[in-house]
Order: sequence, then C-alpha cells, then structure tokens
Amino acid sequence: MKRFKHLLPVLLLLMSLTAAIISCKKGGDDPTPTPTPAQPVTTITSISPATAPVGSTIAIGGTNFGTSPTSNTVTIGGVVATIVSVTDTQIVVVVPTGAANGPVSVTAGGQTAQSQSTFTVYVAPLKPVVEISGTTFANQNWTRDKIYLLKGLVYIPADFTLTIEAGTVIKGAAPDQDPDKKNMAGTLIIERRAKIIAQGTASQPIVFTSAKAAGQRAYGDWGGLVLIGKAAMNTTSTAALPGGVRGTVERYAEFNDNSGTLRYVRIEYAGAAQPTGSATRLSGLSLYGVGNSTVIDHVQVSYSGSDSFAWFGGTANLKNLVAYRSFDDDWSADWGYVGNVQFGVAVRDPDVADQSGSNGLELENYDPTATTDVTPVVLANGLQQTAPVFANLSSFGFGTTPTTNKSAKGTGAYLAGLYLRRNAAVAVYNSLLYGYPEGVSLGATGATPGVTNNTIDLQGIVLANVLTPVVGNGVLTSDLTTTYFTTSGRANQIVQSSDLTALRLNNFNATTPGFLPQSGSSLLTGAVTGGKLANSFFTPTTFRGAFGTDDWTTGWTNFFPQNTDYDR
Repeated sequence: MKRFKHLLPVLLLLMSLTAAIISCKKGGDDPTPTPTPAQPVTTITSISPATAPVGSTIAIGGTNFGTSPTSNTVTIGGVVATIVSVTDTQIVVVVPTGAANGPVSVTAGGQTAQSQSTFTVYVAPLKPVVEISGTTFANQNWTRDKIYLLKGLVYIPADFTLTIEAGTVIKGAAPDQDPDKKNMAGTLIIERRAKIIAQGTASQPIVFTSAKAAGQRAYGDWGGLVLIGKAAMNTTSTAALPGGVRGTVERYAEFNDNSGTLRYVRIEYAGAAQPTGSATRLSGLSLYGVGNSTVIDHVQVSYSGSDSFAWFGGTANLKNLVAYRSFDDDWSADWGYVGNVQFGVAVRDPDVADQSGSNGLELENYDPTATTDVTPVVLANGLQQTAPVFANLSSFGFGTTPTTNKSAKGTGAYLAGLYLRRNAAVAVYNSLLYGYPEGVSLGATGATPGVTNNTIDLQGIVLANVLTPVVGNGVLTSDLTTTYFTTSGRANQIVQSSDLTALRLNNFNATTPGFLPQSGSSLLTGAVTGGKLANSFFTPTTFRGAFGTDDWTTGWTNFFPQNTDYDR
C-alpha cells in the first residue's frame, strides 16, 4: 500500500503527458503560426555638426529615412529645412532662416523621429565698426573682420591706395551723420591718381550698403562709390565735378589711366541727394574720366536713388553688370564717354520711376545747345562725342503691358529701353530691350544725323513687349529711324506681343530672377559679329541679350538685400 502511494504521482504525470500527446495529434494538421516581423523604425543617431549658422548644411544620420527628398520632412527647432541630398541613412539639409535651438526631427514613412541631442544655431558675434571720414593721406587696408562706416564725403587722395579684402562690408551713413555738418551722405571717392583695389570673389563679394538696420533700408540712404580718373571729359575744364564731389573737370587726356580694380562688388541703396545744388544725386557707381586700364567687372547696383551706373567721359571698359530696381536710369553716359561694356542685365520695378523719366540706357552729349553732330571720337581735343559701345545687354522693364502713366512710387514714368539725345552717338549690339513704352528713342539736331554717318550703329537688337518700337526726335524723324532700325542687314527684330513665347524667358520675380533663356529660345542664336565688336575687349557670342547658357550672376549677387544681416 505504501509502495502504491509512492507510485501515484508518477502515474498522474504519465496520464497528463498522454493527454497532451493526444491533443497534439488532433491538431497535427494546423501549421505553426509565423511571427509578425517588427516594422523598421525611423531613428536619428547623429547630427554633424551639432552647431552651425543659418544657411550652412548639416548631415543627419539615422535609419529608415525616405530615399527621395520629397519622402522626408526635416525640421530644426520647429522650422522646416530644405533637403539637399538623402539616402536611407543620411539626410543633408540647409539650416533654415528662423531656426531656433532645439531638437531635429525627421518624418518619413508615417513615422517621426526626434533627436536626443539639441542642435544649436551658431550666431556670429557682431563685427566692430570703424568710422571713416574726411581725407586720409595714407595707404589703407580694410578687412572683412570689421564693418567700415562712411560718414560724409570720404576721399582717397592722389598717390594713395585703398585695398579692400574680399568679403568686407562698407556702410554709408545718412546725411544727418556728416561730421562736417554739411548734410552730405556717406560717400567713398577715389580721386585722380589714387587707386581702389576691391577684389572680391564669387563666394565673398565686397558689399557697399546702407547703414540702416535690416528692414529699414531704402533708395538713396547714402551717397555711393565714385572713381575719378585722368581720361578726357568733354566739358569745360573749370566745370565742377557732379554730385557735390570736390574738384573740377580740368584738362586731361590720359586714356589708359588706371583707377584700380572693382571685381565682385555689390552697391546697395546709394544715390542720396546731396545739398549742393540741382542734379547732385550720385549714382550707385559714378565714373568721372576713368581710364581703360581700370578693371571693373561683376558689379551689382541695387535700389539706387538715381542711376545705377553713370559714366561722365572717360574710356573705362566694364563687363558683367547688374542694375537692379534703380530709381532713374540703369546705364547713363554723358560728357564724352567712349568706353566698352559687355554683359549687363537690368531688372526694374514698374512702380518706381524718376521725375526726369526713367530709361534702360540713356546717352547724352556734352552740350544741350549743339546744333550739329561733332566729329566722332576725336580723342585729345576735350570735345570727343559720347560714343560708347554696348553689347549683350538685357533690360527688363514691365513684365506685363507697359504703361506711360505716372509710376506709383515716383513722380515720373518710364520712357525708353534705349534713349539718345543731344547728338550722342552709340553702338549697341546683340541686346534685348523688354517692356518699355518706347523701345528705341533717337534724337539729334543739325544736318547730319548719326544714323546716316555711322556714328550710331544698332545691330542685333531685339525689342519685345514695347508699345512703340522706334521713335525719332529732331532731324531724326520716326520714319527715318524706323527705316534705319528695320533694315534687314542690321538684323534687328521687333517681337510682337503674340510672339513673346518664342523668347522662352524665365520668370523675373523680385527675389529669385531666372535669367537664362530656356532651351529653344530665339535669343540663343542670331548674334551679329564684326564692326566694333572686333575690339579684343569683346567676348564673341552667338546669343543676343546678356545670357546664353552661363548664368554669370550666380553666387555673388543679392536680389533681396533688405533683410540681409551685414553686422556679423
């Protein structure tokens, strides 16, 4: 009996195992359930670098990212960032404006991952401000680790050189900050025999701009940049230099004179009215008798309260110019300018014009009372005719139908894409004039108008979206100028409103203009050659307008300088 009691637990265990085996046999045809695989999880494992300024790029490492930019959303401190490149384990983004310190998040495939660490937006310290005024009789070096504030008229005198490092910012003060109490706006003036060496780069342009805070800048906040050389000007030697600048024209004819170098330079919000009499507004860049050994290329003038670029005599040669939203003319030449210009683009605000009437390119000669055309380009007599050569310009006025009404923000109105008067002469080749009430307006007095003696040479010009293509004044009647302009051998073209699509132009919006003509544009072919284009200064082209397939404005220009932080 005792032995049975010992065996009872064993028997019970055997009975349980038998029942389990029978149960398994009954369900033996059922497959074993497959475990559900775990869903891949989006994670953030790294941020490199963890501190960076707005506008720079950072790399976000992790897992299970979308493999295209549109399949991911990245935020930095709550602000959406632009994605540069992406793989399933790394996303490169640009630190966005307005980003705050905080975590980085990535949303991909319906999942959102947030970094455990905090990204910090780097804010550079304010640069020290160096005030500049009066005349300094010494060579100077201005460096990008400082801000230079021009107060009143600042002169670099004869035999001294100002060197400006790439990336340097120079600000012009308002007239009420003139230390001489003459109410002169901050202006930088390079006098005869002096030099400026302003050698910026595409990634680090030199910037001349308003001293006002971001968001408060406006047309004509300060004076501008003035270069004075020893090439001829065709007015009297005792005439005062324009714009309230000290000195007179004098009598020089050193056409190879050298005032230095301006390369990759921006000039913003210049053109202040100076209290020295009528017509004393300086332009963004004013060139008085500047010689052709001076190097000037890649210069942008924006929001000038007067002209963007102004030549008073001289022989300077310039390339790659941008005139953006000027108040008056984009390019203005007077007093016997005989230099060369190639590759220039102008974009205007249709609501802004000067009371004198705003033009794309305006040329005048030395004497409003002249009764005959003077001998073309007699270089040493001090009375050379204004006769420059412009090639590959693109001048954009109205994007819609032009109007001759007064502008909304000025007291003037638009006039012409090309405006000649006072017996000026000019050669313009392979250029586009778009969106003006008048395309070409030519005026002259006397018995020998320039279109018959070849002092005016217009070839390869495209007039588009203009109300009246060609206008004549004085002895240059509209019939005469129209016949001249439309002669087939001149290869000029008038594009009707119904045919504008053939130009295949990009949209010229306020802050991100796209300048390159699209593939198939009629502007990409048809350029003329020969004539004054044989000068070695000019780069041969097959296209008309300022652009072929290379956008030379990339990198160094700024089409929205209003909110740019120049203090750091």
